[in-house]
Amino acid sequence: MTSPLFEIDALEVAVEDKQIVNRLSLTLQPGEVHAIMGPNGSGKSTLANSLMGHPRYTINGGDIRLEGESVVEMAPDERARLGLFLAFQYPTDIPGVSMINFLRRAMSARRGEEIPVREFRQVLNEVLGRLQIDEQFVRRYVNDGFSGGEKKRAEILQLGLLEPKVAVMDETDSGLDIDALRIVSEGINTFHSDDNAILLITHYQRILRYVQPDHVHVLIDGRIVESGDASLAEVLERDGYEPFMERTKEEVLTS
Repeated sequence: MTSPLFEIDALEVAVEDKQIVNRLSLTLQPGEVHAIMGPNGSGKSTLANSLMGHPRYTINGGDIRLEGESVVEMAPDERARLGLFLAFQYPTDIPGVSMINFLRRAMSARRGEEIPVREFRQVLNEVLGRLQIDEQFVRRYVNDGFSGGEKKRAEILQLGLLEPKVAVMDETDSGLDIDALRIVSEGINTFHSDDNAILLITHYQRILRYVQPDHVHVLIDGRIVESGDASLAEVLERDGYEPFMERTKEEVLTS
């Protein structure tokens, strides 16, 4: 059997001494797409940010392993160089820094060495073509004045250039109209291969109509309370999260 690409093992995460993620475990094999779905306040973004090493989130237990190597004690840049990527729900504006310079620095950091300008331009043009993004896009400042859809396309452009082993997508569909959602989803599908894995965190089923998950997990109160195939997302779309929330309350009361 193929060794796991990414493992979350009994992870416990707190924010300001409040426990948010509770002994959460998940295993991603190469080539898999996992979707985590949950209502607001269920711990989705806390999970995403803690996987990348955001200093606001304290890991009190468990482990995070990429290709068998623990990353819990690593800084975010170390995790990124190892092959972990986070697409933010709310990407930050960086006025005065052009996309093209930002992307070249990011690629050099990922490789651990300065990438020659000619090689960078060749790779950039290839990825821009594959994602059908105009070259003028990278002449702008990072996310400065970008629409919601443009910010998410910038995240997908980074994904294509950095070629991480595991991509954590934190509500990438948030705030997108139907056309932007389709474009972003096509970018995710273009990146995905048998050699990497995607953890897609979302509130709604709509992105899963474009990015087909192998596994869907329901997150309630920082715990995965149900896992299944893509049909589970359809159940959530039809019935909502309330049945799972009620069941979780009953389990807590009887435990």
